[in-house]
Order: sequence, then C-alpha cells, then structure tokens
Amino acid sequence: METFKQIGVSENLIKALAEMKITKPTEIQAKAIPFLLKNTSDFIGQAQTGTGKTVAFGIPLLQRIKPNDKHIQALILSPTRELCQQIAKQIFKMTKYTDKVFSEAVYGGEKIDIQIRNLQRPTQILVATPGRLTDLLAREAVDLTHVRTVILDEADEMLSMGFKDDLDKILNKVHKNSNTWLFSATLPDDLRWLIMKYMSPDTQTIQVSKTEVVNGLIEHQFFICELNQKFDYLVQFLQSQGAARGIVFCRTKADVEVVTRKLIGKHFAAEAIHGDLEQRDREKVMRAFKNKKVQILVATDIAARGIDIEALAYVAHYQLPDQMEYYTHRSGRTARAGKRGISIAFVTRDDLKMIKEIEKKLNIKFTKI
Repeated sequence: METFKQIGVSENLIKALAEMKITKPTEIQAKAIPFLLKNTSDFIGQAQTGTGKTVAFGIPLLQRIKPNDKHIQALILSPTRELCQQIAKQIFKMTKYTDKVFSEAVYGGEKIDIQIRNLQRPTQILVATPGRLTDLLAREAVDLTHVRTVILDEADEMLSMGFKDDLDKILNKVHKNSNTWLFSATLPDDLRWLIMKYMSPDTQTIQVSKTEVVNGLIEHQFFICELNQKFDYLVQFLQSQGAARGIVFCRTKADVEVVTRKLIGKHFAAEAIHGDLEQRDREKVMRAFKNKKVQILVATDIAARGIDIEALAYVAHYQLPDQMEYYTHRSGRTARAGKRGISIAFVTRDDLKMIKEIEKKLNIKFTKI
C-alpha cells in the first residue's frame, strides 16, 4: 500500500491527517489524489460511503486553493446538512498546519439570514446542499463567478432526493472553465444527463474494486420470519447485542415512528431520525447518540445519510430498502475504522429474491440465521 507521501501529498497535510488517525490511503484516495494533483480535467470517482471520499477530494482541493484570494474558489455540493457539516469539519481539520483556508457550510434547517451574514466573511470553499444554495443565489447572496473547482459529493443521492433542477441552476451559474469532480456510489441513468451536459468528453473515471464497494469486515445475515413476528425477532436480536449501538432501518417515516415507539415500550434507549424532524431536534438526537445516551437509532434511508460514527456494532434492516444501492449505504454505517460489524435483514419469504439480487449485484454472501 502506498503512503500519502508517495502519492504527492504535502507534509503539512500528512501531519494533519496523522492527527485525524488517517495514515494509509484507501483505494479511492490512492487512485484519485495523484490524478487530481497533476491534472486539471474533469473527474468521476465511483466509490461507496465510508471509503474516504472527503480526503480523496479534500487534499487535492486544498493544494490548489490560493490562500491570498478571498473569493469562493471551490464549491462542494452534498445532499444533506449532516454531510455538509461533516465535510466542512474534515476540511477544517486538514488545514491545521497549512496556510489559513476559510470554508463555510450552508444548508436548510438553519436561518438563512445568519448564513448570508457568515458568507460576508472571507470564504474560499463553500460546502452546500443544493436547495439552500439555490435560495442564496435567488437572493444574490453568494458569488460563484470565481469558482474553479466544483465537487459533487454523493451525486446519485442528490438526484434521488429531487435536486435535479437545483443542480441545473447552480451548475449554469458556475464559470464555464471550472473543473467538475463527481463522486458517487452508483452511476444511474439520470446521472448521465448531468455528466453529458456539464462534464468534458475526456473526463477521467476511476472506480474502486468490488472488494471495497462493500466493506469486507461486514458480516451479512438474513433471518426469515412472518410479518407479524418481525418486531419480536428484532427485539431478540437487539437484546443479544447487549450495550452495543446500532441503527435500525425502515422504509418510511411512519414505520420509523412505530418501531421507535415500540422499542421505547420495551425499555430500549431508542430515538427516531427522519426527514420531518426539525434541524434542532435532529441535532439533539445525533448529539445524544454520539454521547451514548441513545443506544439505537431508527432511521429512514435519506435521514441516515451523513451519520458517521465509528463504534456501531450492527445495522438491522427491519425492511429491505427500495433501491439496491441503499443496501450498501445502510450496511456501510457499521464496520468503520477497521472494526467488524453485522448487517442483518429481517425478511419474509417474498423478500428472498431481493436478497439473491443484492448478493449477485454487490458480490457479497449472506448467511441465513
């Protein structure tokens, strides 16, 4: 495995990465960083959640920012406020030993007036959700004319969340000579229009190997039961995990609420997280989960994006996801930072076809429990 020094990363950034306990490049980092440091062409990096994409684009981005130019030079678009906060935080940590680089995160759920005021300070890297950035552009509160690098993080997710029109508006505002770096777990057909329209024909594409698409430290399991038995078996599984923490996934907000209520009734320290939660409540739940006051998060697929907590022992699929790629996003929440983890699906016989499809498409093997 190559070191960060061998792939061209500056000593100051290596020092900051070491303090973040990042010492060896992941596959996407080892492939993307040298290319992005040497080239000024458009780029597509196909890699799953949890493979270190922020560092993969953050390092080359920081090495091309001009510290004396106080305009917004780079724009990072991400689907959720949690991911925006996470990216901005990681970039801030990476700049500990470099020239001062100012970044700002803007997203829905916060007062727009405060964000407008914050943007009047020097900002060189803007991290934004597409919806909030569109609102800021409509108010002429942000200037993108100096942007030379646009990064689309979790691009497939932004489209599945309905941001197609917002992305169109934003990318039309950005300088035509800017580079676009697109990072995505999957490249569905509706993402190809964006690639065709906004990226050059000679765009370089890098895909991580199948072994890293789904983390090899995850043990994939499924348990067959009748629909009316599912909750009881979920409880048995959670009891078997003792004090370990994890996430239970449901398809809908209504199911999340029901399962959370029933788990609390069984004396579990559980909390719900879904799209209808106010930002304040959402942050309160996440704070309690990180501080270990909450043991189990019950979540929808979209709401769980951006959750990055290392010590999660398991992910339980109370219902299998609507889209196959969501299975990867869900299971990738466990087995972080070199630890092992369980991804267990509670299924009826009707779901077995989906299990077989996931095995085939994602090149993984499920164990029947």
